[in-house]
Amino acid sequence: MPADHIMVLLGTGIVVALAQGVLGLGGAFIMVPVLVAIFTRQDIPADTAVKLAIGSNLLVVLTTAISSSVAHHREGSVWWKAAVILGISGAVGALIGSILTSQLISGEVLKPAFGVLTILVGIRMLISNGSKNEGEPEDNPMVWLIWGFPAGLVVGVIGVGGGILFVPIMTTVFRFSMHRAVGTSTGTMLLTASAGTLGYVLNGLSVSGLPAYSIGYVNLTAWVCLAATSIGTAQIAARVAHKLQEKVIRIIFVILMLYMGLGMIGLFEWPGF
Repeated sequence: MPADHIMVLLGTGIVVALAQGVLGLGGAFIMVPVLVAIFTRQDIPADTAVKLAIGSNLLVVLTTAISSSVAHHREGSVWWKAAVILGISGAVGALIGSILTSQLISGEVLKPAFGVLTILVGIRMLISNGSKNEGEPEDNPMVWLIWGFPAGLVVGVIGVGGGILFVPIMTTVFRFSMHRAVGTSTGTMLLTASAGTLGYVLNGLSVSGLPAYSIGYVNLTAWVCLAATSIGTAQIAARVAHKLQEKVIRIIFVILMLYMGLGMIGLFEWPGF
């Protein structure tokens, strides 16, 4: 991999860790566009590049989630019971979603679909009232189980770690505080990202023309570069998150999702942008 691509990935890893540690996001909305651009510049067909970007991204999400969840656990913001139940249900959906993407869905469809989903979730977060989430949320494993599967399905299809879906679900449906939602989201991603990564590995093993050091649709070179800077940064970012007001975290969350969503649907490729 060219040196300039490595430098871009190292920098991206820092941004990804900040997104996960502070906002509970897996960072796919940052990593997937960057990885797609890098792989296509290596003359990899667009459809394969998108799937390779998603698979590689999910392994980075898993690695960074381990670091972030440890830091959030120390702050007491991970509700492990909810994280495990949501994670198990979501992992089943993620595995199925990754198979659908690898076998049936074109990568050219995934990019705008990812953008639209990101915008919709951002708008939902913008209009929701986080101030209502006071006190202890309801302990309802059945509801968590039901919501986990469709969220996980989306994780597998478009390659997000799950935070972009789980955090809004936790704050608007489960009435988690923003800090608890962010922390619990990192725990949930341990399972959803594992299942999604496995799906992309297995379904890409027979594909030819992948770049060197790829296992299925997971490129280990990209993973090493991204993980090298994201693991340590995630620890710092998680500590920073607990020093910020919930309103500030919510605003940052929404701005990032709207910006990246518009970029993925091609807005910034239009004349004048």
